[in-house]
Amino acid sequence: MAWNRNSGLALALIAIGGIILLSKFGFILGPIMSYLIPAVLIGLGVYGIKRGSTMGWIVATVGVLILLAKLSTFFIIIIAIVLVGLGVTMLTGKRRRV
Repeated sequence: MAWNRNSGLALALIAIGGIILLSKFGFILGPIMSYLIPAVLIGLGVYGIKRGSTMGWIVATVGVLILLAKLSTFFIIIIAIVLVGLGVTMLTGKRRRV
């Protein structure tokens, strides 16, 4: 198979189509698909940016926003842990002297 500039896109389309078919036949891929689609959008956006396309920036931005929304629970947990740690440090009175 000779690689040309459309080979990467063709492989991505085949992979996405295969995953969709697997999910239709009963394989549970919901959690994977919810992170895969934004990652594919980011990848396609980066590919478009490298080719000098304005649409690449739009697609990558949409992918990043979707992925940030999916990971928001993780970020909230990290912020909560930091706040608890800061509160405990303030209560114990261990302050650094400069």
